[in-house]
Amino acid sequence: MHDLTKGSVTRHLLALSSFMAASMVFQTLYYLADLYFVGRLGKEAIAAVGLAGNLMVVVLAITQTLSVGTTTLVSHAVGQKDHERANLVFNQAFVLSLLVGVGVAILGFGLRERYCRWLGADGATAQLGVDYLNWFIPAMLLQFVIVAMGAALRGSGVVKPTVGIQILTVILNIVLAPVLILGWGTGHPLGVAGAALATFLSILVGTVAFWMYFLRPQNYLKFSLAYWKPRRSLWWGMTRVGLPAGGEFALMAVYMVLVYWIIRDFGAAAQAGFGIGARVMQAMFLPIMAISFAAAPLAGQNFGARNAERVRQTFKSASILVSVLMILFTLLSHISPESLIRAFSNEPGVVAFGAGYLRIISLNFLAMGLIFTTSSMFQGMGHTLPPLAASSLRLLLFAFPAYLLSLRPGFEIRDVWHLSVATVAIQAVLNLLLVQREFRRRLAFDAPAGFVLSEAGGG
Repeated sequence: MHDLTKGSVTRHLLALSSFMAASMVFQTLYYLADLYFVGRLGKEAIAAVGLAGNLMVVVLAITQTLSVGTTTLVSHAVGQKDHERANLVFNQAFVLSLLVGVGVAILGFGLRERYCRWLGADGATAQLGVDYLNWFIPAMLLQFVIVAMGAALRGSGVVKPTVGIQILTVILNIVLAPVLILGWGTGHPLGVAGAALATFLSILVGTVAFWMYFLRPQNYLKFSLAYWKPRRSLWWGMTRVGLPAGGEFALMAVYMVLVYWIIRDFGAAAQAGFGIGARVMQAMFLPIMAISFAAAPLAGQNFGARNAERVRQTFKSASILVSVLMILFTLLSHISPESLIRAFSNEPGVVAFGAGYLRIISLNFLAMGLIFTTSSMFQGMGHTLPPLAASSLRLLLFAFPAYLLSLRPGFEIRDVWHLSVATVAIQAVLNLLLVQREFRRRLAFDAPAGFVLSEAGGG
């Protein structure tokens, strides 16, 4: 356990985020290496992986619900020096994540073919999407338990084991990708199915490593079968805190599906270009997410300890760091987006579409960084409904107008990208106003000491 209620807030934030950023760098290498090798298979393969990857956003929405609820309640318990409750939350989160993961996997196998046929630009793309999901769905199941274990550690202020295991899995994935996708050394290429199989095998190794770590007797958080009996009140408490945050990712999934649906008539090259552009953008967002992930437990522990000034300082420090990075990424995306896309595909149609997307969409990078930061503050304070409301408004302002634009004669896709930039800016402004209101309302700490945990879903 790492006590984040004492010492320099900025130093804690930099320390936590630096470890997370290290894993994010390796995660970025995984994304780019995976995309590079899949890119050797042609635009249909790229489009298929991007199509199947949309389901990962759905999984992220669900795991984010579990992750935020776990991190928040564990950090509040640690801040209040309640070791027993922290262990209870961890074990309950593990059981709940496992059950939800099994349910999602069963549903995914049942609907995978229908989903790929619905959004695939052509039959070849749809079939490759199914081939990818056959191994990617089991990988998503394991992701649920990994998220629960990592979120509990993050709530207790411990990130080194998670970072180490993530780096291990990413290196393994990068090594396996060319072997399984292109058949290096074996002579038996598996194509897109090999990409998913590499992901599954690496996550399997990570799951085993996590399990072994939690079996150590000196750990602050430990597995305890006595805490595995379902406690519905605690499950509801974690879900109530995490559901709005997960809802934000669910809205992102709706956005991605809508865009794929709009551009499917542009062909596989357009879907491939968008898929590459979205992957490059996600890679740029990883260090931003590292800072946001670090800010949530830092704010959470200090919120649990009823230290208002340290919560505010966490927000200030995180906002400055995120803004500087996002401005740099925006400039990079404007200087030569074609080179970023061409690293993964040389097909002119793919490069043109992906570069056009990246050049315009990068105008909302700064706003997205502030959205991530404000959302992490709401997570730390255990009140995640306001950012969900802002995300919902953004989707409403985007979805129907985007659909209408797609029906106009002479429709150009850049109109949709400009609409996205405008709606993200609105969401960022609204989030900033909401977080300031939340500070005024919830950092007064006029309530009794038991208020913090009971409101955050105490069981």
